[in-house]
Amino acid sequence: MNDRYQSPLSERYASKEMQYIFSPDMKFRTWRKLWIALAETEKELGLNITQEQIDELKAHADDINYEVAREREKIVRHDVMSHVYAYGVQCPKAKGIIHLGATSCYVGDNTDIIVMAEALKLVRKKLVNVIAELAKFADEYKNLPTLAFTHFQPAQPTTVGKRATLWMQEFLMDLEDLNYVMSTLKLLGSKGTTGTQASFLELFDGDQETIDKIDPMIAEKMGFRECYPVSGQTYSRKVDTRVLNILAGIAASAHKFSNDIRLLQHLKQVEEPFEKTQIGSSAMAYKRNPMRSERIASLSRFVICDAVNPAITSATQWFERTLDDSANKRLSIPEGFLAVDGILDLCLNVVDGLVVYPKVIEKQLMAELPFMATENIMMDAVKAGGDRQELHERIRELSMEAGRNVKVEGKENNLLELIAADPAFNLTLEELQKTMDPAKYVGRAPRQVEVFLKNVAAPVLEENKELLGMKAEINV
Repeated sequence: MNDRYQSPLSERYASKEMQYIFSPDMKFRTWRKLWIALAETEKELGLNITQEQIDELKAHADDINYEVAREREKIVRHDVMSHVYAYGVQCPKAKGIIHLGATSCYVGDNTDIIVMAEALKLVRKKLVNVIAELAKFADEYKNLPTLAFTHFQPAQPTTVGKRATLWMQEFLMDLEDLNYVMSTLKLLGSKGTTGTQASFLELFDGDQETIDKIDPMIAEKMGFRECYPVSGQTYSRKVDTRVLNILAGIAASAHKFSNDIRLLQHLKQVEEPFEKTQIGSSAMAYKRNPMRSERIASLSRFVICDAVNPAITSATQWFERTLDDSANKRLSIPEGFLAVDGILDLCLNVVDGLVVYPKVIEKQLMAELPFMATENIMMDAVKAGGDRQELHERIRELSMEAGRNVKVEGKENNLLELIAADPAFNLTLEELQKTMDPAKYVGRAPRQVEVFLKNVAAPVLEENKELLGMKAEINV
């Protein structure tokens, strides 16, 4: 296998579970389930199909004779008819009624929908677990003050837990979108070559009411509520666009999260997991690079770009069917899911093992806090008899001086000392230092975390509690 291309999505990033969902075995087993559902439906609606034939089809639903199908495809150059033939070799009594009245898209397109639905379920499970781990993290650090940043410049403090709720909220939006799209997925059903069900008019002697029952019965047998009411030969490729947009949304949220972790790791405030034997750099042995967060960002960009594929494919379909969707779908849909699967495994692994350094966070906060506290200091000075406008100008001047001391001289922030030495403020250094409690400057952040976890996150996690408790395996 070392002499040909191997996809890193299967070799390095995606889980075995997601790989199986998009495997040939999953596809061809689903084809046989669909052929059984079609035959059962036609039998129940009055066609001359026996229970013996149905039982024969069911007996060979899973033991697919792949070699027979491969040899047949070399001759006929048609994958669906090759598998119809192979199924017929195993089921000689049912051979004549396999695929009766159907076109290739009956198995191909219905299977695509079924596979995407199964893949969305796995994505949903992993997304819920990421949200759950972030909820634990947010609750643990809801009271830990930290510098907030606007434009990556120090700004009014927040808490570590509050920042985590910002990541959670975006993943929760993705979950809402995913749930909606999952709830609207429908099967193609059996519509025929141009979506008119003309073949069934022949099979059922023009009985319209009986034909109306075919799609609902197939949908029910395959675990779906309904089929799309109208179609050409295929289901609308806009369905693929909607699904890939969900994946792109998750990728965007993950990318944002990973960016923040990478920046925090640069600041030495928070680190992603790092194994004892892990090598951060081939040259610089001391390095602890945020490799997992960087991989999240890298894969996320791939998924965001990949979402353009089904959108263009949907836009460029001609009338009832054109085959320029096929090769693109074979790549863009599985690869989008495999990449998101890897992304969510990485997110789960990173959040589960995040290391927080409160002392570093406090040191960096305290170095900037005097600037953040100037408004409170000014109010205290006004209470002590000062003029607000004059004090505002003096604080501005002293802040500039303290800033120069830090940036130009490399000194500690001495703003408090400068203010204490200025008689206009009438405040001692001791009084000023009492105002330097970081908890006074985080606003309602701890309360916001509590309310968010209780009112927003907890109901979602309770609703999905059967999905919780998974751990992620990272291959490399």
